Amino acid sequence: MSFHPMSALRGRRLVALTIVVLIAATHTAALATEGTVPAADGALIHFTDQGQGDPVLVFVHGWSCDAGYWDAQVESFKAHNRVVAIDLAGHGASGRERTDYTMEAFGGDVAAVLRKLDLKGALLIGHSMGGAVIVEAALAAPDRVAGLIGVDNFQDVNLKLPPQAVDGFVGTFEANFVPGVTAWVSRMFPAGADSALAAGIAADMASAPPEVGLSALRNYLTWIGDHTTARLAELTVPLMCVSAEQPPTQVEAIKAIVPGFQLRVLPGRGHFLMREDPAGFNKLLAETVGAFAKP
Repeated sequence: MSFHPMSALRGRRLVALTIVVLIAATHTAALATEGTVPAADGALIHFTDQGQGDPVLVFVHGWSCDAGYWDAQVESFKAHNRVVAIDLAGHGASGRERTDYTMEAFGGDVAAVLRKLDLKGALLIGHSMGGAVIVEAALAAPDRVAGLIGVDNFQDVNLKLPPQAVDGFVGTFEANFVPGVTAWVSRMFPAGADSALAAGIAADMASAPPEVGLSALRNYLTWIGDHTTARLAELTVPLMCVSAEQPPTQVEAIKAIVPGFQLRVLPGRGHFLMREDPAGFNKLLAETVGAFAKP
């Protein structure tokens, strides 16, 4: 058998290339991980952690949703940022051991993940109810948060909801959770919205455990009615929002509590703007992230 030097050279190149690919794959895998961390009450909080780069973006879903609602944002931003997505207790892959799903406890869920990953200078991004959650998280872990981005929330920070109004609204879902949630969520989309997307989101949210959904909804509405202005006034980090056109955001009312507040609006979209128009939303979110770096 003859030995050909070019064959040997090609063999060495193939081995070298294989090693490089394996190293790259291992490195990539190390940057895309998932895990759990116990909250203060022992509930296991599930999270994913992907990408590299500052600032770290931490995505927090809304009522009866989960981390998957941010998939288009995670996929886009992980190319330049470290991106963490969290399932709050009772949602997604997180535990359901809790009996009272308060905004403060949800904020503790986020804070537990921040500590587990030893994150500093994070930007917390919260959709809908997630806005209240990221405020509570920033107050629970102020040394780990650089700013907050609300997504379609805080439109009227002076809104007051008396207990009887909260009781009446939540009561409409207690006897008929699935049809009630389905109808309510369906109304959150504007005319002309993708009907399949709207139906899918409504069905998904209606499939949430009623005991979790009812508790979280009551606590969220109570937080809005009793705590919004007081908790925002306690913030030591900036707040900005990306929202739909309707309902209009009372910008000056927020600025009176949180100086430096900025709003970016995505026209023609509804409450789930990050899923209705991922490209348009991601553009505004990138601008908002960039605004935190400007003096």
